[in-house]
Amino acid sequence: MRIATWNVNSITARLPRLLAWLESSGTDVLCIQETKCTAEQFPTEELRALGYESSVHATGRWNGVALVSRVGLEDVVHGLPGGPEYEGVAEPRAISGTCGPVRVWSVYVPNGREVAHDHYAYKLRWLEALQAAVAEDAAGPRPFAVLGDFNIAPTDDDVFDAAAFEGSTHVTPPERAALAGLRETGLGDIVPRPLKYDHPFTYWDYRQLCFPKNRGMRIDLVYGNKPFADAVKDSYVDREERKGKGASDHAPVVVDLDV
Repeated sequence: MRIATWNVNSITARLPRLLAWLESSGTDVLCIQETKCTAEQFPTEELRALGYESSVHATGRWNGVALVSRVGLEDVVHGLPGGPEYEGVAEPRAISGTCGPVRVWSVYVPNGREVAHDHYAYKLRWLEALQAAVAEDAAGPRPFAVLGDFNIAPTDDDVFDAAAFEGSTHVTPPERAALAGLRETGLGDIVPRPLKYDHPFTYWDYRQLCFPKNRGMRIDLVYGNKPFADAVKDSYVDREERKGKGASDHAPVVVDLDV
């Protein structure tokens, strides 16, 4: 079984690439983030034509998450139970569902913007709610994983230059402590292998030639429980999908399971 996560940075802009990638990669389940579309704009019929069921939680703004599966899609939950609002809005940043033998979450963790910004405090509250929401499944016997754009680099090795991020979000101790809290529920970081270079970065800014210079970050993560981790046969960053005209600034992270 092949499961992947991908921040597509607008599913409308990336649709031809997305459909071609699903066909060529043999992915069974895809967790999508940053759809930037309404539920009505989501390409349900195009995905169905390829044999995929789908469910989207989106409102047409800068967020939006989805699950796409060709091995079944049941018990779908839209939103983060107990999650905080930002400026009075419950943003569409989480969706969960059961796909065959595995239950997954697709999450788009708030960016945080700046450490002194209200969005940073919101990010920490959101992560606290995520920890509470996944605890039961994380400790359970069924393979379970939270996949998505976490907007956190777990360690200094997960950014191209730790000094360049000093004082910025994505690398602060409170953010990394929130990831440690997720691990305390029974989830572990499924670290992918890079297809090039030494570190499996998943995001490269569009500016300043960051991708060709490999000035990246590993912020798209797969956190799985022990039954999930025990089933992992391979995991990698599909860096090739970051290349070329019209690419997202994130690459898919792929996990192969023996389940």
